[in-house]
Amino acid sequence: MPIYEYNCRACSNQFEALVRGSKVPVCPKCKSEDLEKLLSLPAVKSETTRGLAMQAAKRRDHAVATDQAHEQRNYELHHDD
Repeated sequence: MPIYEYNCRACSNQFEALVRGSKVPVCPKCKSEDLEKLLSLPAVKSETTRGLAMQAAKRRDHAVATDQAHEQRNYELHHDD
């Protein structure tokens, strides 16, 4: 689901909209559908976005480690090596 930047031709409001499928966005200020899609600039990484990405990675790694430990324990309980 891409996020696009728009400029409203009716009121000159610039905004971002999450577009799902063929849904046409409307201006949040004046509700007009007369919009111009703008070229988006690449996102800039900051300490905040880096911190959020690190938190997400740590949660993911913790979940994977928990699953692996569970599978190892399950293997040890059911195999007589």
